[in-house]
Amino acid sequence: MPVVTQHRFTAEDRKHQILQVATELFAKRGYEGTTTREIAKRARVNEAIIFRHFPTKEDLYWAVIDAKCAAKAGLQAMVSILDAGDDLRTTFINLAETMLRRREKDPSLMRLLLFSGLENHRLSQRFFETYIVDYYEILGEHIRKRIAAGEFREINPQIAARGLLGMLVYHSMVQDIFGANRFQTFDLHDVAEDLTDIWLRGMLAKEDRGTREGSAPDTLKQISSGSKSQGKP
Repeated sequence: MPVVTQHRFTAEDRKHQILQVATELFAKRGYEGTTTREIAKRARVNEAIIFRHFPTKEDLYWAVIDAKCAAKAGLQAMVSILDAGDDLRTTFINLAETMLRRREKDPSLMRLLLFSGLENHRLSQRFFETYIVDYYEILGEHIRKRIAAGEFREINPQIAARGLLGMLVYHSMVQDIFGANRFQTFDLHDVAEDLTDIWLRGMLAKEDRGTREGSAPDTLKQISSGSKSQGKP
């Protein structure tokens, strides 16, 4: 008679399994709509095992967010793009497209953050302080240097950074969270170009934007007429 070998999960395996199940449920039902009892049932563990790894439900939710953010390495990607030495327009198009593709690949993080902002504000504040502040500061400092160099007009660098990132995040939110991608599809490179051009036209120093009506700044002369990211029903 053959011997059946039972696989014994390590503590780390159990923790990973719990995180996987918790991620799926939290992203679908939110913080308040998910119970640790349901997570334990789906993960096929005793509920006490969850609290052995995560003392509270809030700790578990944070661990889910923390794991997703750590796996993406988005901040390092931003630094690499800003330090690459490309021309102004190429730099910001590359930054925009990279961010858009990361969000399209995994919209669950956006759902988790929206739930945390609506249901448990402490978690959303912690997320902002831990992960988002550095994005604004790094991008804001890059913008400040371009202002000092005369490329950008005098403007609050943090507000400018928030404006660019806000356009990108909102596009992803509309497409992937609100379901607009079921009605309209867009090429993400075209979206990155269009949103970057909109932002740059408000950022470039006056002398670079052209003094005659209809004239185009040097850095944007390659923009083709018309929108390149028309929705495709």
